[in-house]
Amino acid sequence: MKFNCLLLFLLFFYTNKSNAFDTTIVTQLLQRIDQLQVKESGVFPKGLFPSYRTYALNQDRQKADINPFFTGLIVFTLERIKDQLTPYQQKLVDQISSNAKPSFAKFKNRKGRDTYNFWPTDTAQIFPNSGWMNLFNKSQSLPDDMDDTVIILMALKANEETADNIHLLMQEYINGGKGKINNTFSSISHLPAYSVWFGNRMPVDFDISVLSNVLYFVQEYKLPFTKADSSSVQLIVKILEEKKHITEPSFISPHYGSSEIILYHLSRLMALKPIPELEKFKPMLIQQAQKLEQKKQPFLNQVLLSSSLLRWGVKPDFITVQNTLNLTQLIEDEQFSFFIANMASMLPNQLKKSFTASKLGTFKYYCPAYNNVLLLENIILHQKLVN
Repeated sequence: MKFNCLLLFLLFFYTNKSNAFDTTIVTQLLQRIDQLQVKESGVFPKGLFPSYRTYALNQDRQKADINPFFTGLIVFTLERIKDQLTPYQQKLVDQISSNAKPSFAKFKNRKGRDTYNFWPTDTAQIFPNSGWMNLFNKSQSLPDDMDDTVIILMALKANEETADNIHLLMQEYINGGKGKINNTFSSISHLPAYSVWFGNRMPVDFDISVLSNVLYFVQEYKLPFTKADSSSVQLIVKILEEKKHITEPSFISPHYGSSEIILYHLSRLMALKPIPELEKFKPMLIQQAQKLEQKKQPFLNQVLLSSSLLRWGVKPDFITVQNTLNLTQLIEDEQFSFFIANMASMLPNQLKKSFTASKLGTFKYYCPAYNNVLLLENIILHQKLVN
């Protein structure tokens, strides 16, 4: 990959306020994504995209983390921009997708149910490559979760029957179903919205970004809205009314943890199919994204905000690109974390706030291939708005 050429194009694309579009950059990004995909099983299974985690209080030590989350997101995202690509680029997407899909079997429910886990289920693990912590792999293994499940099912293009069955199963894992939430805002604690987890013994856990993905799944498959779906929309509405997604993003989205990422999820959901209860907030959300744009932001946070505004039909500010020829520093920025593992998300209210603020039990995740996908998606969204 010709990194220097790519950087020069980015400098032109983002700093010269031009609508010019060169398909070369898209091809180069796709080639880079393909290059990062595992070709032979080793530390990571064949077809997976490597991701790494660092403990928030000790970021000098990076560990390989074997999960399907980023691979699912990459396939899901590429499939949704595929129609805007050239025939050659579409072939690259098909190749990446077909190589990735077999890897998801390693994370499927052990009893054959069409739900998925964040870590391997063929040999139960928690925090892969964690040394002494792996002594608790079986006793502390996580249940399957809704986020990975809906992302992977959409990446796999699961049939309508499978989607309908999983949607039916989801109705059992709501607030007030197998348990009641004890660590969220009082204004939403009564709502029978979806929990993050499918586990019977797992505390109920709300995350506005996860709910956005679940509702995207429901809309994508045109599933009939249930009480849990309507309650999940109500939860999002209440959070937006109280602006908690801006003032306390880590509390209301403990598994993502930033306003920029929450806005990105909301814009993706709202762009798929308008949800009347959310549409009234669009002017406010646009204004909030624009305000965040004015702050000094890392490159990929700028990309997220730009993509959000483009999905809302607004031309964003032009992304600031540092005058550097080091592509790795710019795009494959190890400091950028789209997802976090927050062990405090399951603690009671006050402990959750204290642990989240202190970063105790917080792990940041990094996936270089997904960083490239976010930029690629942004360029396609730019082109789509221009056309």
